[in-house]
Amino acid sequence: MPGRLAGKTALVTAAGQGMGFACAMQMAAEGATVHATDVDPKLLAAFKGVANVTTRPLDVLDDEAVRRTIDELPPLDVLFNCAGYVHHGSILDCTPKDWDFSFTLNVRAMYVAIRAAVPRMLEKHAATGSWSSIINMASIAGSIKGLPNRFVYGASKAAVVGLTKAVAADFVQKGIRCNAIAPGTVDTPSLAERINAYPDPVEARRMFVARQPMGRLAKAEEIAPVVVFLASDESAFATGNVYSVDGGMTI
Repeated sequence: MPGRLAGKTALVTAAGQGMGFACAMQMAAEGATVHATDVDPKLLAAFKGVANVTTRPLDVLDDEAVRRTIDELPPLDVLFNCAGYVHHGSILDCTPKDWDFSFTLNVRAMYVAIRAAVPRMLEKHAATGSWSSIINMASIAGSIKGLPNRFVYGASKAAVVGLTKAVAADFVQKGIRCNAIAPGTVDTPSLAERINAYPDPVEARRMFVARQPMGRLAKAEEIAPVVVFLASDESAFATGNVYSVDGGMTI
């Protein structure tokens, strides 16, 4: 029986680990041809032998590399902008350099990728009537909820929500849907790095768990089904939305 994404071509950024990896794997399992990218080529080795997945290194901060990658691929049915960075601290801890880097990686990189992908998505819709889906990684930290020590991260992720809704509004009648996901705290290698940077990693992990009403962190594999849904035709009437997957943090 064909998967829900059979015949679709998808590009995933930051696919080497964590949520990007889990989502790329589940998309491939559902039949999509997945182009998994990551700034660290070594991480992409995890896809070796996985059906429906091809890999290529990609630094989303390199505008020309992003444009070239998207131009070299078939017209995308799915673009999942997963790459991002979590800066720790309040406004007093955020230097202008921190601000610029966070917005460049968390927002501008999405703008560059979407701007590169949209023209061919429009052409494909005009030729075949098929719709494309853009999925952006937002967060509950931002426009949904303020979290301590997530100043510039929250600000940049709020911008992702605005970007998502604006793209959705512009192309709602032209064959392109655009949605965002807003995870709570997910147990990923990135989170582990941040926890290990605390003076007391054990206490830090306890604090991260304590802010989750379910009493545990999410698994990356629990985020992926929402992304697969948004990539599939099952969500054909959904655009401009932000889907929280947060274990009750925003109840």
